[in-house]
Amino acid sequence: MITASETPNPLLPAGYDIIWSLVVTVVIAFFFFRYLLPKLNAILDERAAKIEGGLQLAEQAKAEAAESKAEVERELVAARKEAAGIREEATADGGQIVAEAKRKAQAEATRIAESAQRQIEAERQSAVVSLRSEVGELATELASRIVGESLADDARQSRVIDRFLAELDSTVDSPVGAGAQSSASSTASSQSEA
Repeated sequence: MITASETPNPLLPAGYDIIWSLVVTVVIAFFFFRYLLPKLNAILDERAAKIEGGLQLAEQAKAEAAESKAEVERELVAARKEAAGIREEATADGGQIVAEAKRKAQAEATRIAESAQRQIEAERQSAVVSLRSEVGELATELASRIVGESLADDARQSRVIDRFLAELDSTVDSPVGAGAQSSASSTASSQSEA
């Protein structure tokens, strides 16, 4: 007879199953810890290194970007200062150009006025010479009529003309001479009519 204590428990595996299961588990654990786990750790370490490298690169890039931004801001400030300097210089140059143009215009106006004055003086001299010649001829003709002889002789004619012009100048210079001149001319005209 078999008692209840000797009957095998259906929930517990047999002894040989437990031993073979332990052997297989130990072999699998050995291969897992010996070959698979180091490879897995190497992959995880490599990923961690890549992530850390990426973070370092990101930090480096961030620092470089901040440095570049600061450099750009410095260059922008320098460019603004340079532009302000150029504007001030252009304003000063513009003032100098305007002053130079005014100076040149004033010099040109002075030159034109002096040229016109010289031209007027030359024309006056020309008119005086022409009038002297005409007055000389008229005086010679008048003197010939008054004297009653021809003044064809150049020396005599020159003396008479010079004397007449001297008298004419003296009468023009003095107001009393103006009356004398008009009386002399009326006398000359009355003599020529006679």
